[in-house]
Order: sequence, then structure tokens, then C-alpha cells
Amino acid sequence: MLAITRDDVLKILSAVTIDAGGTTLPASGRLSQVVVDPTGRVMFSILIDPSEAERFEPIRRQAEGAILATPGVSGVFASLTSERGPNHSAQGPHPAQGQAAPQPPAPGRPPAPQPPRTGPALPGVRHIVAVASGKGGVGKSTTACNLALALSAQGLKVGLLDADIYGPSVPKLFGLSGKPKVIEERLLAPMEGYGIKVMSIGFLIEAETAMIWRGPMVQSAITQMLREVAWGDLDILVVDMPPGTGDAQLTMAQATPLSGAVIVSTPQDLALIDARRGVTMFRKVAVPILGVIENMATFVCPNCGHASHIFGHGGARDEAARLDVPFLGEVPLDMTIRESSDAGRPVVAVDPDGPHAKVYRAIAAKLWANLNGASAPRAAPRIVIE
Repeated sequence: MLAITRDDVLKILSAVTIDAGGTTLPASGRLSQVVVDPTGRVMFSILIDPSEAERFEPIRRQAEGAILATPGVSGVFASLTSERGPNHSAQGPHPAQGQAAPQPPAPGRPPAPQPPRTGPALPGVRHIVAVASGKGGVGKSTTACNLALALSAQGLKVGLLDADIYGPSVPKLFGLSGKPKVIEERLLAPMEGYGIKVMSIGFLIEAETAMIWRGPMVQSAITQMLREVAWGDLDILVVDMPPGTGDAQLTMAQATPLSGAVIVSTPQDLALIDARRGVTMFRKVAVPILGVIENMATFVCPNCGHASHIFGHGGARDEAARLDVPFLGEVPLDMTIRESSDAGRPVVAVDPDGPHAKVYRAIAAKLWANLNGASAPRAAPRIVIE
């Protein structure tokens, strides 16, 4: 079987029209760069205004189905996006009549913040909250997992999306394995663990597979896990973000009406520098900061009871005060949390009355209060990448 090429994909997509005039998808200027990886997976996105999402969803599905039916194709990641590249105005869709064309920033001046735009929400989901960190290794996934369980313990309907494409940890943390069921067309049923609806790229690939994916592939995967999963009615969907401020964060900001973000950091200066960048990034895309959590705050020796501040102490609290964002609480550095996480038995679920579960429940209560005291979920903004 011959491998499919980019030219093959463009030829197939030339049969997909987007309007009554017969404009083809490749000729419309709306098609992103097409990526074909060595395993036969095809990735592309279609540029739209958020208000066009309903009209273009059938076109996206048609394009995806046409490629998927082609010999040599092992999978397709096709998404709708409102992201604009710096040169897109020369070839992209024209502004609507009476609407001014976007102007490039003056030389040497950063682009102005983009106003919120009305975008498609996630049906049935009341709030979507991103749990993020500026760098890896600060315990963000463990925090997101136990935070979701602590919210569920309050009687809320909770889902957890593992958006860390390169290092999915949620299947391990929940002790879940297997693959999600397809319930209709490409709609997946989420896995369930301890009363939480869970989805992760880790359910769809082999455990030792290295995700050597470019940005468009990451964006498409996150979009599909958000919108092609039967989440049902949820009070809150917790999203475990990958570390940093890259493609995944921008995809979440542009494609999803986030209610806010939670930043996880350890107390030392190196972690706080990156946590500060995370706060700045979310603020630039108009996502409210719901709070900062200091993880690995204090280590108490199980033998002598002596408290040691291995990574320092109070740094995240001080940084939250400096940045004028809420401080949600401190989580200790404790072997019980580590051992229960490695065993796929989260501490909030297996020891709900223990001291560590109480810490997470107190943080969850503050988060929920901040969430309901904040403004309504903002519409997804249009991100302009310069």
C-alpha cells in the first residue's frame, strides 16, 4: 500500500466545497498547512470566524471522512480554528461587508489584545477550568486529579480532560486502562474513575508511544477530545494542561470558553518565574486567574515529625499577592500522596477523611467560590499569532 502524500490530501479536499458557488476547500484560503506523519496520520485545520462554527462543522466532517476513507490513512485530525497567522490576510477569508480588515501592528510594537468573540460552548458543561503550570515537575497532574475528586466530593458533576498530549498522566493517576467506546460516528464515551468522567490521549495510544507531534496535530487532538466526547451534563470540566505557554494553551484559549485558570507552582524561585509567565499568558488572552496553588510546600518527616521546607515555603502565596490573584492553599510534600498516585488510587478518593484530602477539599471549596463569584464564562477570543 502506497503512503499517502500531502498532494494526495489536497486533491481529495478539492472535492469538498464550502459554499453555493462551488469554492473548494483548498481554493478558499481557509485550509491550514496539511501535515502527514510517517504513520499515515493526516492533520489540518479550517480557518473560520467563531460565528461560522455551526455552518462549517458539516464541512469539517465531510473533509475528515473523505480523507479517512482513503487507503494509506491511519487517522485524521481535522479541526475548526480561528487562529490567524501573520500573513494570513493575503490569502484567508475576506472580512464581512462593512467590517474593517485586521491591521498589522506597528513595527516594534506588540499586537493589541484581542477582544472576546462569541464562540461555541461545550454543550451541557457549566464551567471549564484549566489547571496549568509554567514548567513541568511541580505536581500539576496530581493536583488536577485530586482537585477534580475534591470538587466531586462537594456533590458536583465533574469531568477531567488530560490535555497533556506529550505526557498524559491521568490514566495512571486514576488507575484506568483500555480504550473509550465509540457511541456514534466519531463520538467517544469518556472513561470513568471514582465518579469522574475522564478522557486522555493516553487511552488512545500505547503506553510507551512517544508523541512526536507538531503544533497543528496537538491543536487538533485537544479540539477533538473536547468536542467529540460525550461529556454530558457537568458542573465543571477540569483540564489538566501541559506545562508551558505553547500550542495547547492557545488552543484551549481560542477554542473553548474557559471560566478561568488555576496555576500550580512549587515555592522556589525557579518555579515561580515560570508560574508568573503562565499568569501573564492567560491574562493576555482574557482568561481569569481563579487562584494559585503552592504544591510540595512542606515536608514533615514521618519518623521524627520535623517540618522541612525542601523547596522553600510561602513563595507561591507571596507571588499570588504580588500578582493580585487569589491564593487557594498549600499542599504538602508527602509520601502518602506520591504512593497513592503511583498506585492509581488518588488520596482524595481512597482516604476522604484524611489530612491530605482535607487540604484538597479546602482548595476545591475556595476554587468553586471564586468560580461562582467571577463573571460568567467569557467567549473564546480570537488569538492573533504574530
